[in-house]
Amino acid sequence: MRQILEILRLQHHQLSIREIARSCGVPASTVGDYLRRARVAGLGWPLPAGLGEAELLQRLLATPLVAVVPDPALPDWPAVHKEMARASVTLRLVWQEYRQGQPEGFGYSRFCQLYQRWAATLDPVLRQVHVPGEKMFVDWAGQTVPIHNAQDGTTTAAHLFVAVLGASNKTYAEAFPNEQTAAWLTAHCHAFAFFGGVARITVPDNLKTGVTRPCRYEPLLQRSYQELAAHYGTALIPARSRKPRDKAKVETGVQIVQRQLLAAVRDQRFFAVTELNTALVPLLAQLNAQPFQKLAGSRDSRFAAVEQGALLPLPATVFELADWSRATVNIDYHVVVANHYYSVPYGLIHQLLEVRLSARTVELFHHGQRVAAHVRSPQPGEFTTQAEHRPKAHQRHLEWTPGRILEWVQAIGPNCARVVAQILAERPHPEQGYRSALGIIRLSKSVGADRMEAACGRALHFGVGTYQSLKSMLENRLDAQPLEPELPLPSPAHENLRGSPYYN
Repeated sequence: MRQILEILRLQHHQLSIREIARSCGVPASTVGDYLRRARVAGLGWPLPAGLGEAELLQRLLATPLVAVVPDPALPDWPAVHKEMARASVTLRLVWQEYRQGQPEGFGYSRFCQLYQRWAATLDPVLRQVHVPGEKMFVDWAGQTVPIHNAQDGTTTAAHLFVAVLGASNKTYAEAFPNEQTAAWLTAHCHAFAFFGGVARITVPDNLKTGVTRPCRYEPLLQRSYQELAAHYGTALIPARSRKPRDKAKVETGVQIVQRQLLAAVRDQRFFAVTELNTALVPLLAQLNAQPFQKLAGSRDSRFAAVEQGALLPLPATVFELADWSRATVNIDYHVVVANHYYSVPYGLIHQLLEVRLSARTVELFHHGQRVAAHVRSPQPGEFTTQAEHRPKAHQRHLEWTPGRILEWVQAIGPNCARVVAQILAERPHPEQGYRSALGIIRLSKSVGADRMEAACGRALHFGVGTYQSLKSMLENRLDAQPLEPELPLPSPAHENLRGSPYYN
């Protein structure tokens, strides 16, 4: 379902079917099928408010497809190629002139795609024509910078993120302590802010922090990376594996950054990544202001002239980094997220939920719908429970109750029942003790009721009636040992013992 929503969103941004297919990791035929069904059903982007996933699928799948309209006749590509060789002529200008003669002709994205396919037959290494504001190429530089630890003398590596805009070659570079997902997403946010806008397409490499499953035809993108793309309104189209020409801009940009930025600071010692970034800021400004060798102007001047106004505007809010995972709801209607327990509606017991964990919030989703949201708690092992998530006393389908738990353990023995009753009484809500009670019941099934009853009697004697204590006693067979007699013990008669009268 997320792929269908992403297909409709990217089609709204006027991407071609093949570009949408590469970004979403689905066949182009599937993209075309969903777009035709949405068009016939009268659905566009954004979707109508209140339209759920079930209703959306019903409207799409129940809609009969109409006959596909054949593509218009191909343009005169040799004439287009000849016009492109003239000064100041862009492919968009040629397309606009083409649409004046054929109003029902190809859209701009399809026109560019067909032209590039035709031009590739003339020269396999034809220079790509980059439309202003269309693409931003991103990658990590292969060269790292040592960061020295002043305390113990060890060094770690700082990794350099590089982003290059396709039309102007304007470059952004920033160092990070690692290449993990948080650094990768933060780097994108900083790059968009640096450029003051967003390119319609972002072209990364097939790195694991961005692409979960690399594939030439159907790459599977990382969930948080897709979320970032949706927030900024860009489409992610990873470069093909082992095809560096797909991202030649950033490959060249990485070389230039390494030669003009990293080489310039090669003799400096840095004790923090922030110090390295401070040293790179003036060097990056100098790089973007440096005149081109074979073209007029610089990266800054070309960016201001042709690309700055073509970028998509930045969103009103800053993207919030988040990790996605899955969790199953336990019988106490809580899920474990980062070693903390968060409640969900009681009816979702045993259901598999999607968890979105950010620095401040924990959001839980079921079939794409958010069912619970909590403020993230830093306290491990504790419970965060919303009152509306607890079961109501009048609900007939309430299956797990303190009475039922006590009825189960009563069959094991009275000592076990007393231990479980204490566990349920000590919790703010009895449901929070269900996990410990179920653990004790499972232990009794594996060791037998007699051993569990003996261990519970020992736990009550020493006041340590917890699941972990009982498990430790059973593993070490302490349940078979007799309880220590009560103190004080009578002193035996012996000639070496002085006795209490000696001290009077």
